Amino acid sequence: MCGACCRNIYVRHKDKIIKTEEEFQKIQDTETYSFYQYIKVIDKDDFGLIFECQKFDKEKNICKEHKKRPSICKNYPSEEIFKMGACLKEGCGYYFEPIEKFEEVFKKISKKPPKKVYTIDKN
Repeated sequence: MCGACCRNIYVRHKDKIIKTEEEFQKIQDTETYSFYQYIKVIDKDDFGLIFECQKFDKEKNICKEHKKRPSICKNYPSEEIFKMGACLKEGCGYYFEPIEKFEEVFKKISKKPPKKVYTIDKN
């Protein structure tokens, strides 16, 4: 509840990060999802545009629309963050613990015999 997720955020639309202001403007003009009206561009880096939610009260450190906030906010943080290669802000009260460590998954995969590949000779 620090508000870090409301500031300096990337926004994904249709499985890709919004990269240009033109792209964002087009989304705002065509999408009916209210979340796109709440956010504004504050910066840009190699990954994409960086947004800030205009419904976040920086002085009180709370959401002005908490009871009516969009599902993207209600569901934060989601595993999608990690699928995109991002991470939680330093000092965030949320955290994820993997079900299995990468090393354990890798060992299981490495022990499996290679899959047989069958070919059909049409001659």
